[in-house]
Amino acid sequence: MIELIPAIDIIDGRCVRLSQGDYTRKKVYNENPLEVAKAFQDNGLRRLHLVDLDGAKANHIVNYKVLEQIASHTSLSIDFGGGLKSDEDLHIAFDCGADMVTGGSVAVRDRSLFLHWLEQYGNEHIILGADARDEKISTGGWLEDSEIELVPYVSDYVAKGIRKVITTDIGRDGMLRGCAVELYKKMLSAIPDMYLIASGGIGSWTDIEALQSIGIPAVILGKAIYEGKISLTEISRFVIKN
Repeated sequence: MIELIPAIDIIDGRCVRLSQGDYTRKKVYNENPLEVAKAFQDNGLRRLHLVDLDGAKANHIVNYKVLEQIASHTSLSIDFGGGLKSDEDLHIAFDCGADMVTGGSVAVRDRSLFLHWLEQYGNEHIILGADARDEKISTGGWLEDSEIELVPYVSDYVAKGIRKVITTDIGRDGMLRGCAVELYKKMLSAIPDMYLIASGGIGSWTDIEALQSIGIPAVILGKAIYEGKISLTEISRFVIKN
């Protein structure tokens, strides 16, 4: 069964979604992220992908109070990312209740620090965020593109011990027009040993089924839930059935 992981993206302490990573195309869905997280838990979901978008821009953790509130009032297993650039940021995230953290920009800019985190906390707690535009890595909250090729980059980190990888196709994110199935097939074929978490573009159950059919073990859902394309009732039925 493919694992369904809902996402909450935070700006100014509020639950928002962007389109294609564009901060000027922001839509606020709820002033209270805890309320959203509780709804996810009430419908059988066990994981949460929590992203500090303010932190991603500021290059340090910002919305740790939101993390702390959700962690202390739900039993969700939280993967936290956005702005984690130092040991202090990491300690704050874990101290505030994160079970896992996702390192994106830091894995590009400070490889030795990211590998130190991997060695210190283990690959069940450190996730590689490898988000791409046109199969090249983007960093800084998706505001900075690079010439780093996605597949060799991920492959190298898997060889160093990374197991869980989140890859968002930025061009599809928030667009509800389908996910990057061919990209994920390419990644799985080249790097079969990773636990690949797909993200970006999910707009219907058909998209989830397409990912499941190629062997994707987990998928992050965001805007599809908030826009009612996939209901929490449907998710609850899926979780119960599987």
